[in-house]
Amino acid sequence: MDGAATVSGGIGVSDAAFAQLATILNGDTGDKLLRVAVLGGGCSGFQYTFELDETVAEDDVVIEKDGVRVAVDAVSQPFLDGAVIDFKDELIGAHFAVANPNATSSCGCGTSFSI
Repeated sequence: MDGAATVSGGIGVSDAAFAQLATILNGDTGDKLLRVAVLGGGCSGFQYTFELDETVAEDDVVIEKDGVRVAVDAVSQPFLDGAVIDFKDELIGAHFAVANPNATSSCGCGTSFSI
């Protein structure tokens, strides 16, 4: 992972993830943020979701750098404790990814995991 992670509530976000999110938002960082959540499902039991959102709940963890924000809801926080949200631009495609020390296994696509 490139660059230092910004850590809040035990969750980190890489410089590459912040840079890609800034590109996606095209400078319009006002109300939009990247929401990262853990949901039940996927081929390994849990799956990560990434979506643009405009709402911040009172119990969200919000990680911010230069006006670009990433939010994680209260239910997902324990599953992401110690994890780092990153952006990868690889031969197989570009995508947001999570390096999660809590995951005991994950699927090949990297969006599904088990604990």
